[in-house]
Formats: sequence, structure tokens, C-alpha cells
Amino acid sequence: MNLEHAFAPALLAWFDRHGRHDLPWQHPRTPYRVWLSEIMLQQTQVAVVVPYFARFVDALPDVPALARASQDDVLALWSGLGYYARARNLHAAAQRCMELHGGDLPRDLDALQALPGIGRSTAGAILSQAWGDRAAILDGNVKRVLARLFGIEGWPGLPKAEKQLWAIAANLLPEARLADYTQAQMDFGATLCTRADPACAACPLREACVAHREGRTAELPHPKPGKPLPEREARMLLVEDDRGRVLLQRRPPTGVWAALWSLPEHADAAASREWFDQHLAGDFARAEALAPVLHGFTHYRLRILPMRIAGVRPRDAVGDNPGLRWASRAELQAIGLPAPVRRLLEDG
Repeated sequence: MNLEHAFAPALLAWFDRHGRHDLPWQHPRTPYRVWLSEIMLQQTQVAVVVPYFARFVDALPDVPALARASQDDVLALWSGLGYYARARNLHAAAQRCMELHGGDLPRDLDALQALPGIGRSTAGAILSQAWGDRAAILDGNVKRVLARLFGIEGWPGLPKAEKQLWAIAANLLPEARLADYTQAQMDFGATLCTRADPACAACPLREACVAHREGRTAELPHPKPGKPLPEREARMLLVEDDRGRVLLQRRPPTGVWAALWSLPEHADAAASREWFDQHLAGDFARAEALAPVLHGFTHYRLRILPMRIAGVRPRDAVGDNPGLRWASRAELQAIGLPAPVRRLLEDG
């Protein structure tokens, strides 16, 4: 089997029988909806994304609506989906589209990549799915499929391997059905040529696959050279007033959970007490230690050590400080919060 000629027809035939044809962003398949789905699907599974996508497009159905929205509204719609830089970049890109492209996404690879949060693969996915243009993609699923089929050595994130994979991806592009072809690649990697236990017996390309022929499907693609994830600690204060409202603090505009509302966070108990005495009236000695909350990031693990203090009276400074706010339990549902903080508040 000549892979260069057989790949696209075999993949499309497989997609017609087994692919996903009823995803919400496929009906209708507009540039905005494709873009939004591609950003949400970065490092997030389809089943998780679907309800977030529906809620997001109901509230913000197009580029102008997204550009007009406040960052708080955008982050609230994104709350729980994680990787919040995606939401901030999405918002900034919509505003850039209003400024530079008349409120539309540009139909140009370089112009798309100039927008915040859009890389080469995402730009290719938008062009191919929204307009049917011949543009390659190279997300994690496609890297895995091509690395196995062609026996590409090395971790796919390394420049040498990635350059090879981009060249292969561009060379395999068909002349027609580009939207289906792009979706087929993602579906093929997500449901058949999976990271663990790929279904090689059902693969229409197995006879030409280097990894299958050489018994290396578990080896390819090579994993990223790993290091043990470091663990960090943070102390958070779950402060409630006499009305049961929770005190929230705006996080800095950059860094982890940038611009989200969260619980006041400090490096140690002494810093927590000092901050408490500056902003609140109450007895810090009554603070109750809650069970630690563990949360994993890409590069480290965070161990949150929460302390709960109820019946606290706010000082006047809280009302005058735009970085602090009181929120009722009902209001918390509409506020963008980091996922572990939301879990803590729901359990606390």
C-alpha cells in the first residue's frame, strides 16, 4: 500500500462509517463556531467540551458578541473548563477581529496565526473546516497517528520530529472534502489509534503502518523526556460573613488563573493572619483547617491548604477595594472561579 496515495481515501471511507458527524459545532459549521470548538478542545475531551460549547454560543453567538462581553462574563462561561489563558486569548482575538477584520475571522493562515491563542494547527483546522481550504493540522492525535504510520523517531514536540510531521501532513492533504478530512484525522486518533491499546485490528491502514508492522505501537510516538512534577503549597482563606457570603479576591492579570476570582491566597499561615487583620474584623484564632485540595497543572502539582473562618465582619476597605468582593452561594455559579476553588466552595 502506498501511504501517500491511500491515506486520505482510506481515512475518509473510515470516517463515513465511523466518524463523528453530529458534533454541535458542525451544525452549522461557521468560522466562529469552528474556532471556538478548536480552542475549547485543546487538551480537553469532546464529551467535556460539548455542554460548555452550547452554553457559550447561547450567550455569545458570534465574534461581535464575544468582543463586547466583559472578561468576567467570558471567564464565568469558561469556569471549570481549565486552561483559562484560552478564554482570555479568545476574548482578545475577538476584539482584534473587530479592529482589523470587520468583525470576522480572517480567511488567511498568517492573519489567523497573528491572533492571540491561534497557532499553526488551530489556524489550519479553522481554514479547512470553515472554508474547505487545503490546510494541514498537527494536533496531538494527528502527531500520534503519523508517527506510528511512518515510524517517526523522537518525541513529536522536538523541532526535528515536528518538522518531519508537518511535511507529511501537508503532503497527505486531499483535493476535496477538507472539512471531513480534518475531522476524520482527529476522530481517527481519538477513537481508534489511541494512546493506549489502539484498535489495530480495525485499522484500514494497518498493513502500511510501520509501528504495527514492527510491533512498536506502544513505543511510538516517543514520550516527552520526563521529570518528576514538583509540588507546591498554597494557603487559602474561606471567609464567610454573618450572611453566609464568601469573600473573593481577584487574581493578578498574569500567571496561574489570571484575572479569575478566587479565595485569598498566601504563602504561609503568618501571611494569612497578617492579611486577615488588615482587611477583616474577627478572630483569626477561630479559623478551622479544612481537608487539603490537590490540583494538577502541566508543570507542577498544587496542594491547597484551606482555612475556614465564619461570622467575620468586613472592614470598610473591602467595599472600597475593586480586587475584593462578597458573593452569596447563589452568585458563585455565575462567577469565573478556578476549578479546585469551586470544588472547595461546594464541599465547604
